[in-house]
Amino acid sequence: MTSVPEEIMIVAGEASGDLHGSNLVRALKEKRPGISLFGIGGERMHEQGVQIIYHINELSFMGFTEVIRNISLIRSVERTIKTLIEVRKPRVVVLIDFPGMNLRIARYAKERNVEVVYYIAPQVWAWGKHRIKKMRKYVDHALVILPFEQEFFRNEGINAEFVGHPILDLLKVTEEREVFCKSAKLNPEKKILALFPGSRSREIVNHLGVMTRAAIRLRDEYDVQPMIGVSPNLPSRFVRSMLPGGSENIPLLQGKTYDLMHHAEIAYVKSGTSTLEAACFNTPMVVLYKTSAFNYFVGRLMVNLNHFSLVNILAGEEVVKELSQSDVNAQTLYLHGRDLLEDDQKRNRMKLQLGKIKSMLGEPGASQRAADRVLRVAGLNSQ
Repeated sequence: MTSVPEEIMIVAGEASGDLHGSNLVRALKEKRPGISLFGIGGERMHEQGVQIIYHINELSFMGFTEVIRNISLIRSVERTIKTLIEVRKPRVVVLIDFPGMNLRIARYAKERNVEVVYYIAPQVWAWGKHRIKKMRKYVDHALVILPFEQEFFRNEGINAEFVGHPILDLLKVTEEREVFCKSAKLNPEKKILALFPGSRSREIVNHLGVMTRAAIRLRDEYDVQPMIGVSPNLPSRFVRSMLPGGSENIPLLQGKTYDLMHHAEIAYVKSGTSTLEAACFNTPMVVLYKTSAFNYFVGRLMVNLNHFSLVNILAGEEVVKELSQSDVNAQTLYLHGRDLLEDDQKRNRMKLQLGKIKSMLGEPGASQRAADRVLRVAGLNSQ
């Protein structure tokens, strides 16, 4: 009798999903070396041996308007994925965030009696609550990474398990300050201002200019050293091309995000997982996010939270300053950056508050725990 292949489909639609997906794949292969994986991902998942059917760069859409403009491509991708589910019959489909497409894939998989595991579930507690019904119907197991999500999803009738946040396995600093500053051509005696504008091209367009203009003023008035942390999935030349006039000499750093976060005295950070990463290094920050007026309008209709940064959501109060839309401008960023630089007490108080965030994220080993669950669901208990 022909044995069923040990094959799993995995779908991650953006850079963070590719990162966490790659670590999940590594854990799966450590526990089950003969396993085969295919699906949607990026370079990191490819390096771990995943057969990439579509690359995340092909699906890097931001906001409702970009999705509408690329609807034909999205539909084509979904048809291909559905065909692969039909033909290859994976033991389980693992979905990582990216709810717009992934919940439709979940529906198709369930209709074909394929188990569905959602790792890093959509943040439906913040927005998109209309998706809860779909998750209840099509998701067999939700592996969640924020502490309050387990209770939230279980109260909604969804089988959820808190596995901890995967960033806890990644927060490694490779260089002490002297070594880091020497390699980055910085003065270790001067304060560092880190800029993290985002991991998508549209986020660079929306955030980099105001960040750098504010940083130049702080550099000129307070002798701080700005440095731009570039996401690994973005070409440095693209980021460099988006710098406004007068800021061309601000250095870019790629591949040492955590070193930069750790050694920076303050940071400007695009809202998202990066705020949690910076919090884990106790780095005082200003959080910002800007999108199109239409996307913001639609988003406001869907979101019912007092805060939008994960740091403040977890803390239940405003620990870091949040700026959105018209408030995301060089003058406002400059003023809040200046306050952090001038007020040592405020900066130290924020550090203490940020120190509590890391303890909320569980214990290291999220990828290992998630891999154990996936293998059990697939009937491939770890060896």
